[in-house]
Amino acid sequence: MQVEVHGQNIEVTDALKQYAEEKMARLERHAVSRDVDVRIQLRVDKPNHHAAGNVRLAGADFHADASGQTMYAAIDMLVDKFDRLLLKHKEKTVDHHRGENPAREGTFG
Repeated sequence: MQVEVHGQNIEVTDALKQYAEEKMARLERHAVSRDVDVRIQLRVDKPNHHAAGNVRLAGADFHADASGQTMYAAIDMLVDKFDRLLLKHKEKTVDHHRGENPAREGTFG
C-alpha cells in the first residue's frame, strides 16, 4: 500500500503522516490485491480541520472527505468513510458474481 499525504496551508509533520499511514493500513483487508494507492489532502479552515482522499484499487477509484475539530479526528472519520465505501464495493462485487441460487436456498418451484 502506498500512502501519500499532502498539506494545503499546513505543514504535514512526520507524526501526522505516520498516523495516517497506520490508519489507512486497515483498508488493506478489503483489497483483493495489495496494489492500493492512497492520496490524502489535509487542510485547515479555522476552526475545522479537513481531510480528503482518493483510494485507487485495481479497477475502482473512491473519494471521501471528512472534517473534525482536530486533524487526527478528521483522519479517523476519513478512514471510517473509506472503510464503509470499500466494504460496500466488496459486498456488491461478491453478490453480483454469486447471485441467488434456488438450489442453494433449497426452494425450487
